[in-house]
Amino acid sequence: MEQIYFDHSATTPLDPRVVEAMLPLYGDNFGNPSSLHWAGQNAKQAVDEGRRQVAELFHAQPDEIVFTASGTESDNMALVGVASLYLPQDCHIITSSFEHPAILETCKYLERLGYAVSYLPVTPEGIVDPESLVQALRPKTRLVSIMAANNVVGTLQPIAELAQITKAHGALFHTDAVQAVGKIPLHVDALPIDFLSLSAHKLHGPKGIGALYIRQGVKIEPLVHGGGQERGIRSATENVAAIAGLGKAAEIAGAEMSAEASRLVQLRDRIIAEVSEKIPNAYLIGHRYKRLPGHICLGFAGQEGEAIHLMLALNEAGIAISTGSACSAHHAGQPSYILTAMGFDPIRARGSLRITLGRFNTDAEVDTFLDVLPGLVGELHSVTSRSFAVA
Repeated sequence: MEQIYFDHSATTPLDPRVVEAMLPLYGDNFGNPSSLHWAGQNAKQAVDEGRRQVAELFHAQPDEIVFTASGTESDNMALVGVASLYLPQDCHIITSSFEHPAILETCKYLERLGYAVSYLPVTPEGIVDPESLVQALRPKTRLVSIMAANNVVGTLQPIAELAQITKAHGALFHTDAVQAVGKIPLHVDALPIDFLSLSAHKLHGPKGIGALYIRQGVKIEPLVHGGGQERGIRSATENVAAIAGLGKAAEIAGAEMSAEASRLVQLRDRIIAEVSEKIPNAYLIGHRYKRLPGHICLGFAGQEGEAIHLMLALNEAGIAISTGSACSAHHAGQPSYILTAMGFDPIRARGSLRITLGRFNTDAEVDTFLDVLPGLVGELHSVTSRSFAVA
């Protein structure tokens, strides 16, 4: 049976060129990059090269890139690192109501410590309205954190405008760009952002490595203390092979992003158009065009509660998709807080199908998916008596 992977927002397959870049670091080039002898210096060169490659993807400086173990750690580093510079009563943080749990759970933690956090609403299309940020700002607002692209519905946020509003107020701006990095241009020389989080395994790099961009001159309190690696911001012996992999993945993304995005948009739009034609009760969730190139989120009116069964049926057919964020899979039976934030009622918020395409997907795979999906949807039970307009 053919196996088709349409879940690239959960993770991406390693690009063979990334594997090739990593292999020497598991063999002869095994040194600790903090060591002063030849073995350590060879490893340090690999770390320096990876840092340069990541910085170039964002038009940043290499010393503005701090390596972490994940996007989650990067998010925590930005939020807790800034908050820790202030007493709780002197620090107000703003985020949105449908951020990734790496942001929302960190904000809840800070609230337990006494910090004030405001959660901005989103529109029914999954967009943060910049005016809501203007209204939420306070004299003691120190940090605003808004994701670049939502992980479940794929909507792109007006990061440039939100960052400009934040900077005009005198606060710092962070974006969780884990889903967006390598898919859309994010150039910090043109965007007034102070922090940007990323994770290698979302752009055909290895798992277990991420990074945080920190604008030059911006202060942050370290989370991890030790030997002073990563300019003292994140102590720990560097994961040299993974850094090399992240660097190579960033280099490939920078070179191929435009052509890849164009191809994925064509595949994405073909799926949306043909699903709308073949499945009358299907509707698109999120903004029609302000979305990631290969990201589709669908609902099926009257059958929302059957989304998990549809996902399992597709899996039986060899097609891997998801019913939402992989990080929230253990809450699969509950209404999605993402969809609830967008105004969906509890029944509709239980059911969505996330199809996310990537570098190695083909037209033939899309053909197979479009052949299989209508029949499987037709076999689902109707779990509500209501009907919804197709978007």
